[in-house]
Amino acid sequence: MKFLHTSDWHLGRQFHNVSLLDDQKAILEQIIEYLASSPVDALVIAGDIYDRSVPPTAAIELMNQFVRRVCGELAVPIILIPGNHDGAERLGFGSEQMKNAGLHILSNFSDMLTPVELDTDVGKVRFYGMPYNDPELVRHHFKQPVATHDEAHQLLCRTIVETFESDAKNVLLCHCFVDGAIESESERPLSIGGSDRVSHEHFTPFDYVALGHLHQPQKKGEDYIRYSGSLMKYSFSEQHQKKGMTLVEMDEAGFHTATHIDLIAPHEMRIIEGELDEIIAQGKTDPKSHDYLLVRLMDKHAILNPMEKLRAVYPNVLHLEKPGMLIGVEQQMSAAKLARSEVDMFRDFFCEAQDSELSDAQEKAITDIVKQLSEQ
Repeated sequence: MKFLHTSDWHLGRQFHNVSLLDDQKAILEQIIEYLASSPVDALVIAGDIYDRSVPPTAAIELMNQFVRRVCGELAVPIILIPGNHDGAERLGFGSEQMKNAGLHILSNFSDMLTPVELDTDVGKVRFYGMPYNDPELVRHHFKQPVATHDEAHQLLCRTIVETFESDAKNVLLCHCFVDGAIESESERPLSIGGSDRVSHEHFTPFDYVALGHLHQPQKKGEDYIRYSGSLMKYSFSEQHQKKGMTLVEMDEAGFHTATHIDLIAPHEMRIIEGELDEIIAQGKTDPKSHDYLLVRLMDKHAILNPMEKLRAVYPNVLHLEKPGMLIGVEQQMSAAKLARSEVDMFRDFFCEAQDSELSDAQEKAITDIVKQLSEQ
């Protein structure tokens, strides 16, 4: 039995005011091509289908076309849950009618306890969907003293496990931050101060846990507790990450293997560093000059219209940093500080440490001390 685990599609996302919809369309086309050539029992999406709770019309249309081709033409069921970017109620609208077409949207706590059941070559496999939630929602719904994300997920997992059937394999879809996992810049925090972390131990009763929210593919705690990662790169901090989906294979005993399947976006996210002339020369022969770029200029002097010059060879420079200029300024500041008197430097230190200025009497005392020391 095989299924594809994906998450964090973020359809409709913009990056530095550039729409990524065409790149996302190309990625979804690769998924369809894979499904057409390598049949699976299901496609799983572990949250954040859209980038906003009210997605743009073009993003909804892209998803509609994808569902039509996958569920309709290829007859592959899609099982999904909302993430923290999705509007759960909107996403779940009409879900009862969509089940017959092969689209299973598990968007609330009632759906969570009604798994999608598939009869496969390894027996019955049940897919449970735990939609994105926060402690307040769980506390209100279950009337339990839940204060943290960890306590909420512990309660929800325990509630699901009570519905297990002995002759079935159990797969969980969940959108959360497992404690100790690696995050990226492009993820929206679920809470402040680390209170959103969830222990992986709550998930151990399941045969496989399809996680969403974190954009880097990774496993946590056990081989069968995994993040597939986002379909494509959504920040420059992800430039070295391999993006794609996870092919999960199960046997009679439960989880068997998980294999990463690469998905290649038309435009990569890259960081280029160097002086302007070097970067322009490189761009003239760069076969991937249309990638989305963050450029760090190391020139220590001011340059007129650097973005215009860069975009002549790299049209998709999205962000420009000038650390070279900062280095030059810091060196000038350091030299200026060395030329200042000991009294000036002590005055700065006192102001920083005490958050107040030296009084006239204090400054006179320091001046006298410095003078005495210099005469010794």
